[in-house]
Amino acid sequence: MNLEEYRQHGKEMVDYIADYLENIRKRRVYPSVSPGYLRNILPQSAPVDGEPWADIFDDIEKCIMPGVTHWQSPHMHAYFPALNSPASLLADMLADAINCLGFTWASSPVCTELETIVMNWLGKMIDLPDDFLHQADGSGGGVIQTTASESTLVCLLAARTRAIRDVQENDPDLLPAEINSRLVAYCSDQAHSSVEKAGLIGLVRMRYIDSDDNLSMRGEKLAEALQRDREEGLVPFFVCATLGTTGACSFDNVQEIGPICERNGLWLHVDAAYAGSAFVCPEFRSWMKGIEYADSFAFNPSKWLMVHFDCTAMWVRNSQSLHRTFNVEPIYLQHENSGLAIDYMHWQIPLSKKFRALKLWFVIRNYGITGLQKHIREGVRLAQKFEALVLADSRFEIPAARHLGMVVFRLRGENSLTERLLKKMNSRGRVHCVPAALHGKYVIRFTVTSTNTTNEDILRDWAEIKSTATEILGSGTSSPSRARVSLAAMRRRIRGILMSGKQFSLDSRMDLVQVKCLQGYASCARPLSEPCANLLQVKEDEDYVGKSDSTLSIDKSESTIGDSCASLENHLGSQDSDGKIVNGSTYDKFQRFKESEEDEEVENSLVDIGNSVIKTGISKSETIGAINSCFSNVIADGGTLTMTRLNSENLMESAELCRKCGHYVKQQ
Repeated sequence: MNLEEYRQHGKEMVDYIADYLENIRKRRVYPSVSPGYLRNILPQSAPVDGEPWADIFDDIEKCIMPGVTHWQSPHMHAYFPALNSPASLLADMLADAINCLGFTWASSPVCTELETIVMNWLGKMIDLPDDFLHQADGSGGGVIQTTASESTLVCLLAARTRAIRDVQENDPDLLPAEINSRLVAYCSDQAHSSVEKAGLIGLVRMRYIDSDDNLSMRGEKLAEALQRDREEGLVPFFVCATLGTTGACSFDNVQEIGPICERNGLWLHVDAAYAGSAFVCPEFRSWMKGIEYADSFAFNPSKWLMVHFDCTAMWVRNSQSLHRTFNVEPIYLQHENSGLAIDYMHWQIPLSKKFRALKLWFVIRNYGITGLQKHIREGVRLAQKFEALVLADSRFEIPAARHLGMVVFRLRGENSLTERLLKKMNSRGRVHCVPAALHGKYVIRFTVTSTNTTNEDILRDWAEIKSTATEILGSGTSSPSRARVSLAAMRRRIRGILMSGKQFSLDSRMDLVQVKCLQGYASCARPLSEPCANLLQVKEDEDYVGKSDSTLSIDKSESTIGDSCASLENHLGSQDSDGKIVNGSTYDKFQRFKESEEDEEVENSLVDIGNSVIKTGISKSETIGAINSCFSNVIADGGTLTMTRLNSENLMESAELCRKCGHYVKQQ
C-alpha cells in the first residue's frame, strides 16, 4: 500500500470507525462465540503473497467483529470504563505515524517535554500537592506509564530499593537478598490483584489488611499489623492504599493511613486507577484527604477521561527514588544534555516509550476542564439513576454504598441466585456485567462505562436485568410494576397541606421550594452544608447555599431536581451514622407505601418510613409524628414538613418509582 492508497483507505477506515461508534448500541455487547472460533475461520499459515486491501477490510466484519466485546457500548457495564474519544483517536493516528521512542530527551525532545507539561496540567486539575509536580527547584514530577499495575510495581520496586539502603545504613554487613526476604508490603483485602502480582515480582511478602464494614482499610488495623510484623523481625516498607476499589469502588482511609506511614518510614502509594478521573470535580476530592502523606499517586485517564488505552498518570514526590532503582545508562543512550533534561527511561521498567502525551494533550484541550467535569458528573448521575431503580425492586439489594459511577447489587437470598442471574444475563448478550465478592456476598458490578449511555439505555438495561431475574425466581415473585393506589386518592389524602407556605399540588410538574433538615442529619462523612455530588447534581447557576443551617435551595424549574431528590432520598435511607447500609432502605418503605390502599396501611407504612429515617439521626418520635400529622392534614406546631413530589418523568422515566409522592424531611 502506497501513500496515495493509504490516503484513500485511511478515509474509509475513519468512516468505518465513526459508523461503528455511532451505531454500537445496535450490536450485541457480549459475543456469542466459543473459544477457538477464529481458528476455524482463518488459515493455519500466513499468506505467501500479499492480499488486496479490499479482502482484508471485508474480514473485519466477517472475522473480527463477531468476537469483539464492545467496550464502548452503552450496554457494557463490566469492569471499569475503557473510554475513547475522537480527539484521542486522532492523536494516536499522528503519534503512530511519528512513531518516536521517547526513552531520552534526545530521542525525541517533544515527547519528553509535552509529557512533563501535560502531567503538570493534569496534576493541577485534580489538585495534587505541588510536591508532585515538575518544578525547577523540586524533585517531584509526573510520568505516563502503561497501566496502574505497572505503576504499582514501579513504586514497590523503588520502595524496596529505598528500604534496603535504609537497613544497610544501620547494618552494612547484611546482603540485599537477606534484607529483601524480611520485607513486608501491605494493602487492603479489597486491593486489585495487580498489587499481589507486584509483590510476587518483587519477591516480598504481601500482608492483606481486613477492611471495615465500608470495605475500607483503616489506620488502626494497619498499625496493628505493622506492630506484629516488627515483633517477628520483619521489615515493613510499602503500603498501597486504594481510592475506588475494583469490587465496590470503596475508598481506603488515606487520612488515617498516611500519618502511620510517615511515622514508620513506609512508602505510601495511592492507587486511584478508576476514581482518580473523578477528582477533576471538586466535590469528589474529599476522598483525597491525606494525599499529602503519599510518596506516589496514580490513576488511569484511559479509564474515565476518554483517553484511550494505554495511559496511566503517575506522580512521585521524589523522582530520585526512581532513578536509584532504574538508572541503567549505557554509552549509546547518553547525550550532551544528560542530567540537564528528564530522561524518562529512568522512571519506568521498559526502555522505550510511546508518545502517549499527545492524546492526553488533545483530549484536555478539546474538552477543557469544564467539559471533562460535565462528562464525569453525567456518569455519576446515570449510576444514581440505576441505583434508584434497583432500590425500588424489593427482590434486589445493594450491599455496598454506591460511589461514583458504579453500583453493586444482588438478588436477596443465596449467592447461587445472583450467580445464576449474572450467567443468564451475559449469555443473552444484551447487557454485560461481571461479579465481585464482598465479605462473602456474591454481587454483580454495574458500571457506567460508555460515553454513549443515556437515560433510555439505563432503563433498557434494567428492564433486561429484571426480566432475567423473573425467569430465575419465577413469575410469582416479581414486584408490582405499578402502585395500586390511585393518583386521585393520593390527591384527596394530601389536599390542603401547606408546603413552605404554599399549597402543594400533585398536578404541578415539580414542587420543591426548599428542603431543610436538622443539624443532626449527617449520615455520611459529608454534611449537607458541603456541596456533595451524592446529594445534588451541581450546576453553575444553581442556588446552593452552603451555610451552617444546612439549607438547600433549588429552583423548581431545574430538570435535575428529580435526580437530586432521588439522590438525597437514597442518601437518607441507605446509610446510618457509621456509613453502613441500612437494612430495608427508605425506597423499600416507599414501595410498600405506594401499594397501601387503606388509611391504616398508609399510616403503618409511613411509620416504617420514619423508622428508616431516624437511622440518619433524626428523632424517631418527632419524625413519625410529623409524617402522620402531615397525612392527617394537621400541621403540628413546630413540626411542619416539607414534601417533595418526585416527578417520574424527570426522575426515572418509569412508572415504577415515586409516581405519587416522595421524600419527607422534617424542617428545623
